[in-house]
Amino acid sequence: MLKDFVKMETFLTVARERSFSKASAKLGISQPAVTQQIKYIENYLEAKIIDRKKNGIRLTAEGEALYKIVTQLEKAILALEKDVLKIIKKEMTFRLAASYTIGSYVIPGECLNSISEGIGNDVTLNIDTSDKIVQGLKEHKFDIGLIESPIFDDELLYREWFDDELVIFSNTPLPKTVNTEELYEFKWICREEGSHTRKLISEVFEDLGVSCKSFDVLSEVSNTTAALQSVKRAKRDDRAPTVSVISKHAIAEEVAHGELFESRIYGYKMKRKFYIVYSKDNKNNVFIDNVVNYIISGKC
Repeated sequence: MLKDFVKMETFLTVARERSFSKASAKLGISQPAVTQQIKYIENYLEAKIIDRKKNGIRLTAEGEALYKIVTQLEKAILALEKDVLKIIKKEMTFRLAASYTIGSYVIPGECLNSISEGIGNDVTLNIDTSDKIVQGLKEHKFDIGLIESPIFDDELLYREWFDDELVIFSNTPLPKTVNTEELYEFKWICREEGSHTRKLISEVFEDLGVSCKSFDVLSEVSNTTAALQSVKRAKRDDRAPTVSVISKHAIAEEVAHGELFESRIYGYKMKRKFYIVYSKDNKNNVFIDNVVNYIISGKC
């Protein structure tokens, strides 16, 4: 039974995620398949190992005992895998890809150095759009992708990383919050038509009854850096500030130093999720696991 570590890995994942559905998403298999594998273990042991509850799952006494045993087995397998890699002197460059906001403003250079030291290999960072990163992962050009657009593909595994917030910003002082009527008083640097950020912002404004077509648009730009630089270079005008919408992470330093100013729509937050993405072929890859867990831990 213990030779079949795939089923043991499923059990560990269910126990750690406290959810069959979350374990299914993490493992990249269907929820019925997860249930079937747990049932197989229970039949083999002739004991119930998991109780389903309304708010998740609970390990039975037998499940707790099994968890301790399988955790030890997992550690032994990982240690052996590292030893094997040392023996064959496997050398590789870890290929990380990130969308513009994440690669330019969320992941600092020190993080790449830390990852490199942690896995004992060089790390490269490629910055591109989320859709190109997804395609690159499918073509095995990258090992992990960090994306800000929910572009889902059945060949990939997705881990929710953390929530990002989009804010209105300017090089001219802004009130902490603005009402929808005040949005028409600004001069706008907008994201280009077709971009995910443009789509997200348009949906928010549409929900609020705001017509973007009535904005005074100075220009349209293709990425976060272009929006940031366009606003920075804009002529300051207290009566009609030049504004754009951007991730709060992209301007955190300038806001802290009083060089840029951020504002939010009264009673509303523009949120989106950042995702860690990798190929289903790599779901048991020790290098991938180490990096994903390192990034999720918040050490970067």
